[in-house]
Amino acid sequence: MDLGTNNCRLLIAEPSYHEFRVVDAFSRIVRLGEGLGLGDRLAEGAIDRTVGALRVCKAKIEARNVVRSRLVATEACRHASNGAEFIERVRAEVGLEIEVVDRQTEATLAVMGCASLAHPKAGSVVIFDIGGGSTELAWLDGQTGGDEICASERIRAWDSLPTGVVTLAERYGSTRVTHGVFEDMVAEVGGRLLPFALKAGAAAATPNFHLLGTSGTVTTIGGIHLGLERYDRRRVDGMWMRGDDIETVTDKLIESSIQERASNPCIGRDRADLVLAGCAILEAIRRAFPAPYLRIADRGLREGILMSMMLEDKVWVRRRRI
Repeated sequence: MDLGTNNCRLLIAEPSYHEFRVVDAFSRIVRLGEGLGLGDRLAEGAIDRTVGALRVCKAKIEARNVVRSRLVATEACRHASNGAEFIERVRAEVGLEIEVVDRQTEATLAVMGCASLAHPKAGSVVIFDIGGGSTELAWLDGQTGGDEICASERIRAWDSLPTGVVTLAERYGSTRVTHGVFEDMVAEVGGRLLPFALKAGAAAATPNFHLLGTSGTVTTIGGIHLGLERYDRRRVDGMWMRGDDIETVTDKLIESSIQERASNPCIGRDRADLVLAGCAILEAIRRAFPAPYLRIADRGLREGILMSMMLEDKVWVRRRRI
């Protein structure tokens, strides 16, 4: 389970021949980190919403007779002054033991969850995960070419920016985002990104370099680009997008009203006020690491957790490429 600043996501699976088969899944927007862009405490309303979602997760875990689990929380609980109190409340009221992971662990698990989509002939790939309260980035170096190299062993540099779609949107406003406000958001993220860009700048010069993104931001952009009348994971996960197509979608969103964004089937009412903050984070990453293509992953932290547990349990012969 991945309890983030914006979403609560659960994935239950069992090992298959070389990956895993999903048995059950759950996702709900809870906005646990609501208000953290302006303060340092989890709000009572956000806590109540999240506890309700966690009760659903507990019921699914029990119904599926889960034998091993790892339940993690990320930036909201790391940042909030009452994060530990919230974790204890969940343990006492819901009966779930949630682990607040550090930023390096979060980045590594996100990489493990989606690195299989990196092109095998890419000399380097920058993988990023735009979350609600933070953004994780990692530089993977060296072509896989089918070699038995675990993705975590290829990480040359990583960083976690204390900026996500919820915190950025709360600071800059979300109802009407002009081009000027958008550029201000890009500039802020670009400044925070600079230390990682200095460490990983050489990545963009390697053969077949590309970006690989996992988050609601990139999957939303992919779905809008395809003109989907209803979001379809099968069409979005693994798709490639050119830089100019990303810019076209972003400009369209900036020019749209929040009502128009809410009516888009790939965005919805719950995320209409956050999508442009995500686009600004993506744009800052694209400017720091110019790449002709972005590959989109509708997979990430949960899948990384499952893979890491299955590798630890040696339920498969070690995967050829993770």
